[in-house]
Amino acid sequence: MTDTESKPSKTAATFGARVFERRKAKDWSQGDLAQRVDTSAPIIGRYERGDMSPSIEVAAKIAQALGVSLDYLLGVHDLPDMLADQAMLARWQALGALAPDDQRSILDTLDALIRDARTRRAYAPAG
Repeated sequence: MTDTESKPSKTAATFGARVFERRKAKDWSQGDLAQRVDTSAPIIGRYERGDMSPSIEVAAKIAQALGVSLDYLLGVHDLPDMLADQAMLARWQALGALAPDDQRSILDTLDALIRDARTRRAYAPAG
């Protein structure tokens, strides 16, 4: 067995770790996820360990079931796709339905709240 065959690729390891993390966040078993993507729990386990990689079709089904983008699972982005979260998507759609002046006002307020939260975090005592 070559080195490449004996250990999972970085992408496979990232994919597996992120599938595991998101599955646990949903409090699902491997069987729960497997049922949603029409595979078996042992196969989900192999994906999570990086022992094997799914086809692109299966990877897309896993991303959809977990409510994240495929880019997130592959490690292209560090944060899950917020718009895959139905509550965040509904907020985004509601914002998009407002008049441009209202959108600008809401986004200015949101920007200020984000800035304040970052400032608090930056100056919070360590520990």
